[in-house]
Order: sequence, then C-alpha cells, then structure tokens
Amino acid sequence: MSTVRADTFGTGPLSRAAALIHTLLTVEALLLLTAAPGLAGLLLLTPDPANLPLAALCLLPLGPSAAAALYALHHRVGDLTELRPARAFLRGWRLNAVPALKLWAPLLGWLTVIAFTLTHFPATGLPGWWAFLLGVIGTGSLLWGAHALVLTALFAFRARDTARLAAHFLPRCPRATLGTLSLLILTAAGTALLTEALPALIAAPLLLLLLLRGSRPVIEETREHFTA
Repeated sequence: MSTVRADTFGTGPLSRAAALIHTLLTVEALLLLTAAPGLAGLLLLTPDPANLPLAALCLLPLGPSAAAALYALHHRVGDLTELRPARAFLRGWRLNAVPALKLWAPLLGWLTVIAFTLTHFPATGLPGWWAFLLGVIGTGSLLWGAHALVLTALFAFRARDTARLAAHFLPRCPRATLGTLSLLILTAAGTALLTEALPALIAAPLLLLLLLRGSRPVIEETREHFTA
C-alpha cells in the first residue's frame, strides 16, 4: 500500500486544483458581498438613460471590491494547507478601498457623461462621427481603468502616479491592452446574450485568468522600473 509523504501533502495537482477552486469561490463570494449594496440597487433600476447617474453611484462599491479581489487572487497560494483567501481579500480591501475610489469614482463620472451624451446624441446636434469618437474615448477610458485597477491593487502609488502609469501602459504594453479589450468584449457579449448577472457571477475567474494574467507585462515592468 502506497503512502503519501507529509511534506508533499497539499502540493500535488489535485490539491492545487482544489486550492484554486476554493480561492475562486471564496473571493467571488466576498466580492459579491462587499459590492452587494450597489449591485442590488443596480438590479432595481429600469433601463432608462435618466438612471445613468444612479447606476454610476450603484457601481461605486465595485471598484474597491474588484481591487481587493485582484489583490487576493494575485497573492493566492497553491498549497492546500496554506490557504488564506478571505484574509487576503480583506487585507486587499483595507489597503486599496480609498486608493481605488480615488480613480474609480472619476472614471465612472466620465463614463456616465459619455453614455448620457450617446443616449441623447440626436439632441446634441453634433455630426455622426462624434458618436464614433465618443465610443472610442469611452473604450479607451475603460482600458485605462483596467490598468489603473491592477496597479492600485498590487502597488502603493499615489493616485496621480497610478493614473499616469495606466495611461503610459496603454500603448507601451499592447498585448496587455488587447487582452483587456478581449475581456471587455467577452463580458459585453455574455451579458447581452445570456444574463446581466454574468459579470458578477464569473468575476473572479475572469479577473484571474484574463485580467491578471494578461496584465503580467504591466506588473513586471512596474515592479522592475517603477518600484525601489
């Protein structure tokens, strides 16, 4: 009868898979719990352009929660005996709630202005190509926000430095930017075709597999060139 050495328990392939699943489920539950007040309000709103400012307010808690999730997933371990995903999430929320809001709130305000303008575009009297330009600006703002969220979650920069670095990495790391764009497209397509709750239901796997992994060039270059 074969035996398992004590020093290898919790580090095999099955244990690592179990650790990953446990981490994803724990982080997902905590993300939904901390963002629940806003998400509940969002579900109660009718799809009316007049509700866009209220929708932005409802999305405010999601920024700190997403930053905490990124922190916890980045610091996850594969050893089943060393799992502390809840502790990592709460530490990430405590460290990143205020820094994330400093960038997340202005981003939501800016995107609300763009969305409100597009939904009332005929009343603006602007030429049609302005709508396309606003769409491009809005998409670029979302990509900037994704880089800023990763940098906020993993590094302790001032808000203005994080904003500058996020803008710097948009053209500097095209693979990371295109990966984030793919994430946005997949999320939008899944939301439109399946359910509006899809982003919330699978947020942790998306953050881990697409955002964190896709942002490796951003993370590595920041660590190498912009930290002591």
